[in-house]
Amino acid sequence: MAEHRQSRKRRYVTWAVAGAAVVAGAGIAAQTSMAAPAAWPAQKTYTGRAFDACTAPSLAAMKAWKTDGFYGGAAVYIGGKNRGCAQPNLTASWVKSVNSAGWKLIPLYVGAQPPCQTGSSPEKLTAATAVSLGAKDAADAVAKAAGLGMRTGSPIYLDMEPYDVANTACNDAVLAYVRSFTKTLRAKTYRAGYYGFSSSSAKAVATAKDRTDLPGNLWYALWDKKNTTTADWPWDPKLYTPHSRAHQYMANSKETRGGFTITVDRNAWDAPVALVG
Repeated sequence: MAEHRQSRKRRYVTWAVAGAAVVAGAGIAAQTSMAAPAAWPAQKTYTGRAFDACTAPSLAAMKAWKTDGFYGGAAVYIGGKNRGCAQPNLTASWVKSVNSAGWKLIPLYVGAQPPCQTGSSPEKLTAATAVSLGAKDAADAVAKAAGLGMRTGSPIYLDMEPYDVANTACNDAVLAYVRSFTKTLRAKTYRAGYYGFSSSSAKAVATAKDRTDLPGNLWYALWDKKNTTTADWPWDPKLYTPHSRAHQYMANSKETRGGFTITVDRNAWDAPVALVG
């Protein structure tokens, strides 16, 4: 995410090197390897524009931005040792109020990062720890989501920043972590989503030959300024359909709406959002 873990300049460099409707009842995406149990709550899907900001805005700012009508969805960083910003506004009360105001919320968790990733992170995975760490982080993500009032059936999107996917050992470790994270989420009746870059971290998941326990929803960063989840989709067109894609198409956009100025990333959204209540 723009400036959420790395500076904009650094993220562009890393990226280059690494080579409004609501629909209920869609369930888990068909391309996942694990079928949805009968007890799963119906999926809540939002289609439209969404933004993500490093720190969840104040309730006053959220209400003002909602009246503008440009965005209908908002991503919030619910946890993870690599989360880059403090979240003084992000409470269960805030989530309830923002949801009541009409926002569709998108929970995002900044989990462990790849061992071959450039730079330092408070939490990095290794080949030896990938599976256990994936399960541990997923359990923490579920606890964080539940504590905010995001109930079972909600998606949690795992944030994986760019890395060298040509490094086979590193890529295998990342996929082992992602599979463990996904499997643990589903065991706790939360849907699995994944955020990554189209040139690296998202590419690794989208092009993996073994689809076992991969996330059912893919949020890809491709800063081409195109508000679409289809026209610039770079992989197999049958993947992540229906209502299982999101596209971060612009980064670090400083915008003023209703008297409140926030720097955000813009997203085209057609995927699950949180169930609140």
